[in-house]
Amino acid sequence: MTILPGPDCTTMTEVRAGVDQVDRELVALLARRFAYMDAAARIKPERGHVRDEARKAAVIANARAEATRLGVPEAVVGDLWERLVEASIAYELAAFDRR
Repeated sequence: MTILPGPDCTTMTEVRAGVDQVDRELVALLARRFAYMDAAARIKPERGHVRDEARKAAVIANARAEATRLGVPEAVVGDLWERLVEASIAYELAAFDRR
């Protein structure tokens, strides 16, 4: 099935196919992001360097700004990124401990 851009969809089947495709792409992007967490755990000299509140705030602010630029709900993106960053920190701590 050809995946249509959202504005071109005329049926729920087309919408669902597009959403499913975007979800696959998002999971692939998350896999790439978590690979960076593996690298960070390998590079950082101490476990105490994993959590960086200033960096966390900057990452979330950047995501919110990009959401605003793209016209999507900034608060929703901020909430998602809060969870994503916390999950990334937990993942990185576990990766650090495995090392």
